[in-house]
Amino acid sequence: MARPFRFGVNMVTPCTGDEWRVKCARAEQLGYDVVLVADHIGMPAPFPAVVAAAEATEHPRVGTFVLNAGFWNPTLLAREIATTDALTDGRFELGLGTGYVRAEHDLAGLPWGTPGERVAHLRRTIRELDRLLASDDFRPRPAQRPRPPLLVGGNGDRMLRLAAEYADIAAFTGGRADADGRPTVITADDLDGRVAAYRRFASARTEPAELNVLVQMVEVTADRRAAIRPFLSFIPHLTEDEALDLPILLLGTVEQMTEQLRTRRERYGFSYITVLEPGMETFGPVIEQLHGE
Repeated sequence: MARPFRFGVNMVTPCTGDEWRVKCARAEQLGYDVVLVADHIGMPAPFPAVVAAAEATEHPRVGTFVLNAGFWNPTLLAREIATTDALTDGRFELGLGTGYVRAEHDLAGLPWGTPGERVAHLRRTIRELDRLLASDDFRPRPAQRPRPPLLVGGNGDRMLRLAAEYADIAAFTGGRADADGRPTVITADDLDGRVAAYRRFASARTEPAELNVLVQMVEVTADRRAAIRPFLSFIPHLTEDEALDLPILLLGTVEQMTEQLRTRRERYGFSYITVLEPGMETFGPVIEQLHGE
C-alpha cells in the first residue's frame, strides 16, 4: 500500500529575519508539510534557521536537508539536535549525509577523506547520536524519544546500507558524485537499480522507511520537450527522452506533473517529495492537487 504524499521545501537563500519568517509562512500557506534547511557554506546556518522556521509556522515539521556530518562533532551535534527538537516542540526531523563538496571542506580547514572514510564517519556519528539522545542522562533532552526521525541521503551501496540500517527516511538524489564531489545525473533506469539495492539491504526491517526524492527543477510548461532542450548540454550522456524521464525534474502542466509524481510513487516508492526553494511557488498547485492522496 502506497504511503500518502508528503512535501518539503529546502530553503537555501540567505535573508533577513523578517524575510525568512515571511517565506516560511508562505510555505505553510502553500501546503508544504516540512520546511527544510541545507548545510552548505554560504547558505543559512541550519539550526537557528530551523528554529526560526518553526516559530514562523504552526503545522509544518522542520528539518535539515541534509547536515554534512564532516562539519560536526557528534557530541556537540547531539546538543544542537536535542535543543532544536525541544525548541520546536518535537517538530524536528534530522537529515544527515556525508557531504559532497570538497571545496567547502577545504574552505573550513576540515579533512575531506575518501568516500569510505566519509561514510565511516557518518556511521560513527549516527551511532553516537543514537546512544546520546536515547540516554536518560543526556542533557538537554530531545522532545521526541529516543530521537527525532532520521533521514539519510545518498545513492551508493555504502550509504544505502547505512540508510537501511538506521534511517526512518531514505533519500535519493537522482545523481552520483565523483571523488571531488562533482555531480553526475543518473538515468531513471539507474535509479530503479539504486532503489532495488536499498530494498535488498532493508529486507530485514520490521517497518519500511519512507522514501524521499529531491526534485531539482519545477517548471510549468505546455511543451515539455521545448523546456528540457536548453538543459541537454549539461547532461550530454542522456537522450531527450531519458532527460524527460528523470525523477529529479518536474516539467509540464500541473496535471502532468501531478501524474508524474503518482507514477514515480508507483515505480520507485517515492512518497516524500522535496523541492528546492526556487521552485516553491511553482510547485504549490501540484501540492493542492495531491493533498490527501
